[in-house]
Amino acid sequence: MVNITISCISMNYMKKGFTLIELLIVIALLGALAVGLLAALDPFEQLKKGTDTGVRNTVSELHGAVVRYYSIKNSMPWTTSTVSTDVSTGFGAINLQGIIDAGELKNDFTTLAGKQLSEINLLGTDQSVTVCFSPKSKSFRSDPNTKYNSDGTEITDPAVLQSQCAAQVNSNTFSCYWCVK
Repeated sequence: MVNITISCISMNYMKKGFTLIELLIVIALLGALAVGLLAALDPFEQLKKGTDTGVRNTVSELHGAVVRYYSIKNSMPWTTSTVSTDVSTGFGAINLQGIIDAGELKNDFTTLAGKQLSEINLLGTDQSVTVCFSPKSKSFRSDPNTKYNSDGTEITDPAVLQSQCAAQVNSNTFSCYWCVK
């Protein structure tokens, strides 16, 4: 008789792929990281910051246009007649169309600025102009240039600045303004 030896193949072999449990653990970890990242970025705060950036640019553009208008015409563009904007001064209203006609603002400035104009305080005398807005985002509220009252006067007392501006960064009511003089 012939002796035949059959060798058994070992049942220990290398698995290829992942088990369902391993996949679920990885998905749960990625989900936790995503929630943490979303909380850190705060999308609503990012929207407020974007809006504040747009308003700040409009404030700067409007201030520059008024200063350039003054240098050309040797008078400020204040008017006592009503114009189609909410930007008001102690003199009644600003003549935006006069600034546009002088070439200091684009023809479609009021269309592009839109609702931002209602958020802007424009204050002036016959020789100066201050343009301000009240920021909505935390980063603009804590900006060093957010140190003015609604009338454009600078808050110089550190205690008042701390209680009026710095302490209110996270509140819904904020009484400090970002201004360009």
